[in-house]
Amino acid sequence: MIEDGMILVDKPAGITSFGVVARVRRVLSQQIGKKAKVGHTGTLDPFATGLMIIVTGKECRNASSYSKLDKEYEATITLGFDSTTGDPEGELTPVSDAQPTKEAVEAALKQFTGEITQRPPIFSAIKINGRRAYDLARKGEVVEMPERQVTVYALELIEYTYPEIKIRIHVSSGTYIRTIAQDVGKVLGTGGYCSELRRTKVGEWSVVGALAIAVN
Repeated sequence: MIEDGMILVDKPAGITSFGVVARVRRVLSQQIGKKAKVGHTGTLDPFATGLMIIVTGKECRNASSYSKLDKEYEATITLGFDSTTGDPEGELTPVSDAQPTKEAVEAALKQFTGEITQRPPIFSAIKINGRRAYDLARKGEVVEMPERQVTVYALELIEYTYPEIKIRIHVSSGTYIRTIAQDVGKVLGTGGYCSELRRTKVGEWSVVGALAIAVN
């Protein structure tokens, strides 16, 4: 690891982004013999895996430039249920056991390419009046999330075997894949949530060859 620079990490499922930062800080601090300055350039949900760009030392001042880069993901949308968080960690509610055709799925996905408007999930790190939305949501407070314009540059259907839709997606910074999963479920009338999510690229950087870390 380097004292001033960036580290590509392949985050495993079951750990928070802050947990990844803490582990990198601990190892780097041991290597340089003092407390290291370490930060991330964009969070991944605990259930998600894949590329995180970790910045260290003087490079921390450039963290925001990395966070604004486009991102690519591979995701699985599970139909038939809604989730309070848009992912497997939320409370699941059955919606419909209808099984859409592949043609219907492809038509639904086409609605989410180009510039789209989406409403971020309430369980997100977005600040509302200076407070994290997920903190407000956990306290049971009513949170009105503002809509935002995002860009989906490409959305490819990898495989569809009901109830799972596997996709590859290239998006602008600030796009929530959980929201796209929920919106696809609404279009199909079945409900849907993002059951698996892996970030494969951030800008020009790929998860291939990134540093793997263990959950424990």
